[in-house]
Amino acid sequence: MTTLNANQKEFAMALYDATLTGKPLEEKDWKGVVEDDDTAYAVQDEVMRLKGVPVGGYKVSLTSKQTQDMFDADSPLYGQQVNRRFLPAPANVNLNDLMEPLVEVELAFRATTDLTSNDSLEDLLNKTTVAGALEVPDSRFKDWFPSLGKYNVMSDCAVGGLVVYGKEALGNPLKSLQWLVKKLEEQGKQFKEGQLVSSGTFVLPPHLKEGHWAVNFDHQLGNVDLNVN
Repeated sequence: MTTLNANQKEFAMALYDATLTGKPLEEKDWKGVVEDDDTAYAVQDEVMRLKGVPVGGYKVSLTSKQTQDMFDADSPLYGQQVNRRFLPAPANVNLNDLMEPLVEVELAFRATTDLTSNDSLEDLLNKTTVAGALEVPDSRFKDWFPSLGKYNVMSDCAVGGLVVYGKEALGNPLKSLQWLVKKLEEQGKQFKEGQLVSSGTFVLPPHLKEGHWAVNFDHQLGNVDLNVN
């Protein structure tokens, strides 16, 4: 386990406070506080501890070479999220409740039993449901996309905002989920029954604006609708 120093604990508290107040942080104020993956995940853990509620699910980010190149990364990364940030479609969201949100088309997987790193892709297929989803990434940093540093993205729960998910069905591509399950086990964590994960965007995200957002999925996944006021 990585132990945070005083500056890193202060950083976690600042991220938590920004969540409560809606006042974004300036990246220059926290430059160099976190400089490796393990510390970034430890800051994320501390932010979740401060929230005081169980982990409801995850998001996986940087699942394509294009997005990894944007953040100078060579692998995906994940963020923990609380249950209230996963919304069944159709959903209504007030733009004033968010900070600098984007919107992404994704798939969301829900575990029907605990997952392990020994699970093959076929095992994961049989242990999950899948739904079409719209993820709304959001950051506690000002002017964060696409220039926020990777370690600050990781510390900030992978810029988690909201995930709006549609009708759940069985089966679909699962490599990002397999990566997440293995990564969590390396850190002494487990993807548990009932938890959700959004699995990485299909497109480069535009900024979320007021209006009606909709995505239509095939393979019996239906539609996902999000109304932004």
